[in-house]
Amino acid sequence: MSLVPPPESETELLSRARSMSGCSLGELAARLGENVPETLLRNKGWVGQLLERYLGATAGALAEPDFQAIAVELKTLPLSKRGLPLESTYVCTVPLEQGIGQTWESSWARGKLSRVLWVPLEADKTIPLAQRCIGSAFLWSPDENEEQQLRQDWEELMEMVCTGQLEKINARLGTAMQIRPKAANASVLGHAIGTEGERIVSNPKGFYLRTSFTRKILGQHYMLSEG
Repeated sequence: MSLVPPPESETELLSRARSMSGCSLGELAARLGENVPETLLRNKGWVGQLLERYLGATAGALAEPDFQAIAVELKTLPLSKRGLPLESTYVCTVPLEQGIGQTWESSWARGKLSRVLWVPLEADKTIPLAQRCIGSAFLWSPDENEEQQLRQDWEELMEMVCTGQLEKINARLGTAMQIRPKAANASVLGHAIGTEGERIVSNPKGFYLRTSFTRKILGQHYMLSEG
């Protein structure tokens, strides 16, 4: 449950997000009366949850954008000392059983990526977690070329999922978006479609944006903001 009411417009959301700019994670946690964990090793989702509470996100674990009323998703963008994305960005889980008949337009992935609030933040491991600073947030929607890239990757990967070719899927596939395992450990299992259409056991999978894709988003934003 959020400490603040959900934003009623993109303008309100962006204003709240910009109020975090330059703050450290420790300062933001103090505003909310939270303690900062020593590391993220056992608290992987802590940063995202902190931002969700501060900004008034409402979706929780639902298959909807984080800010439901205005259809905006929140994504953090951990950056290196050089200001480059350090890791791929999780989008959503892959529907291993329910994907048949889905289209890109109706997919969870597209719903999550149609409108995104990106929040850059320092993530260099030499900086203590509480001292890592939050950058200037910005709103983004894929342009025509980006949309086409995402659609093509999603359609090609989902065709493999729905025809039982899970064993052929690896992180090298996809130019903008890839599929990778999404579980705390290999013992977490779910169900998927086999080569003969049968139900099989598999580890959960997730869609992730490649760092090369998010690097372009970041570069375009800074070019526009400086222009």
